[in-house]
Amino acid sequence: MSCDECFKGKIERIGGIECYVATPSGDYDKSKVVLFLTDVFGIPLVNNQLLADDFARNGFRTVIPDLFDGDARSADSMGNQNFDRAAWMAKHGPDSWKPIVDAVVDALQADGVTWIGTTGYCFGAPPAWYLALKGVSKVTVVSHPSRLRVPEDLEEYRDKVKAPLLINSCENDPTFPQDAQAKADELLGGGKFAPGYERTYWDGCTHGFAVRGDLSNPKIKAGKEGAFEATVKFFKKYQNL
Repeated sequence: MSCDECFKGKIERIGGIECYVATPSGDYDKSKVVLFLTDVFGIPLVNNQLLADDFARNGFRTVIPDLFDGDARSADSMGNQNFDRAAWMAKHGPDSWKPIVDAVVDALQADGVTWIGTTGYCFGAPPAWYLALKGVSKVTVVSHPSRLRVPEDLEEYRDKVKAPLLINSCENDPTFPQDAQAKADELLGGGKFAPGYERTYWDGCTHGFAVRGDLSNPKIKAGKEGAFEATVKFFKKYQNL
């Protein structure tokens, strides 16, 4: 994914919010935007920027809002015994990120954007859910989602949302384990969710695989690349909604 020919996104302020914006080269549909809702590592994680660049390479202007107002977790906090995860999470509940995504969406819509597809990774799943429930997003994708209530949030999505849903899931994921995956299929699969529902499942992959997967592991490489390809395909399938 990292190469000299990659698109290089840039930091812009949209609706007063710092965002990483990756723009396709040449002509592209200015009315469409992929809103990239990150994991806890936010814009500073290079892998997030590279994924945004790849969505741009596939024809979608892609915007990563800073969900954490400059306070994303650092990548090295994963192994830091002194990092207070609970305190950090307490600072970044819905009351903190909802105004951020609302401000970005309002500014995009004021600028002529009529189609928003969300791709939410881990922490970004509830913001994606939020925008779907508001009727803002036309298409929702979540990968290894966290902090979703099962079955309540799945039922609410089924009953209230019109946006097709893709879930990229994996074998080992404590935040969205296989029983939750099965419940999603039970509630939304088999035509029960008319707008459209799909789920990919990646054997041998663990939580975070779609962003931070170890590409030296063939199964994780297949999962990371496959989840991205499935997401692009899903956006293109429903880009005329």
